[in-house]
Amino acid sequence: MKPSNELFDLIKSLTKSEKRFFKLSSSLQSGEKNYLKIFDFVDKQNSYDEDELKDEFKNERFINHLPSEKNHLYKLILKSLRGFHSDNSINSILKEEIKNVEILYKKSLYKECRKFLLRAKKTAEEHEKFYYWFELISWEKLLIEEDYEQGNFNFDLDNLIQEELSVIEKLRNLAEYQMIYSRINYIFRSGGFVTRPDDIAAVDEISNHHLIIGKNTALSSSAASICYYIQGLCNATKRDFETALIKFNRTKEILDKKPKLKQDLAKRYVRTQHNLILAQISMGNYDEATLLTAELDSMTGSKGFNTFDVKVKIFTCVYTSKITISYRKGDFQSTLKIVEEMIEGLESYGERLPKEQVILFSYHIAYVFYGAGLYRDSLKWVNTILNDNEQNLRQDIYSYTRIFNLILHYELGNYDLLEYLMKSTTRQIKKNSKTEQVELSILKFLKKVIRLGDKAKVKGFETYKEELDAILKEENQSAILEYFNVSAWVESKIKNKSFEETIKEMYIA
Repeated sequence: MKPSNELFDLIKSLTKSEKRFFKLSSSLQSGEKNYLKIFDFVDKQNSYDEDELKDEFKNERFINHLPSEKNHLYKLILKSLRGFHSDNSINSILKEEIKNVEILYKKSLYKECRKFLLRAKKTAEEHEKFYYWFELISWEKLLIEEDYEQGNFNFDLDNLIQEELSVIEKLRNLAEYQMIYSRINYIFRSGGFVTRPDDIAAVDEISNHHLIIGKNTALSSSAASICYYIQGLCNATKRDFETALIKFNRTKEILDKKPKLKQDLAKRYVRTQHNLILAQISMGNYDEATLLTAELDSMTGSKGFNTFDVKVKIFTCVYTSKITISYRKGDFQSTLKIVEEMIEGLESYGERLPKEQVILFSYHIAYVFYGAGLYRDSLKWVNTILNDNEQNLRQDIYSYTRIFNLILHYELGNYDLLEYLMKSTTRQIKKNSKTEQVELSILKFLKKVIRLGDKAKVKGFETYKEELDAILKEENQSAILEYFNVSAWVESKIKNKSFEETIKEMYIA
């Protein structure tokens, strides 16, 4: 069995400060510290090699029970991280405060206990942490019981019960919104933009949910922010970017007015900003998109936005935005610099990047290489997507990548291979595609054009342009243009210009 990389991944995820804290914590412990030897050796490795580790410590007794030593080290690192981050997140702070309340209560130090409890309750209320707020109310009820036993009847239990009911209702309300969000998120993450009637109907069902269309149905700011975010995502999946822009802006406004909530919901804020950028790009508002991208980039490292997962999210969103803005304007040659930085990011973050982002990065990189005339480099990245065909994630990307792959082989003159690929691609399109009509028309055209002489090819492209323009005017068929500007490709062949030149002319016009 292949050794697990979990310990290696955890150690490599540590910042310098976290490593220093772990070492300091370990120095306070007595006895043998074999785990530190393992820690230091693994930390120096570029990739995990257990045989190398065993060989290094072959004369040490602990190496005979390496699995238990690794497990011990893993738990110690997690314990150290809990201590290091205990004051860094509101969840950690509230957990510690609840522990303090429990300790003081069990020691019968009720006055001190109430002081801690009221402070924690205020924090939970400000940050809309309803789970912790509910637990603190439970402790407060116990304190009131103790007060009654002492003959102190200054505290009204009925008011506290009403507060508890209100918190439960807000908690339930937020949970319902999160369930609705999971549904629309699944639809988009699995297939991208919706074009088929059944998918559109599923999105409409979510859009018309009473909690989404009703007034004053959100009982907290966090619920309101997710409500508008759901509305924005529903409209974005149907490519109604103008309405999506309004809804995502509303989400942003709610969180901007609640700085503490904004920090707690940092990922939602980043996603909201990114969706605003994508909407502006799709509407052709590249200057506005550029400003929003710079604003998003500036958030890195600020309070609430300085954890590793949020930094990764900002990185992927910023670079997806930068590269899309650049190549939508036809700046493929200058975008090659952004591609270099994206490839470095893919190598640096590795498996810690979400699969969806790896797919998107690969597609964007392939598209830029294509636009720059570097067809073989483009094909390499197209193949990384097609060779790892995820069956449930972003089938829109995989579907358009197959079309992209055919166009690349056409450009490279691989006509024999192209004929072979078209058969399997046709089957895949009929099985999975959401814009089947336009994709099948491209396939049918490629079948014809590869059999034509050079002079006849231009005429063939001219004829196909009329057919393509008509198809793209039909409902939902133009979604392909969000991924590959097939209109510009056809136009470039008619005018005998590069794809890059044609895109630039379209942008200027």
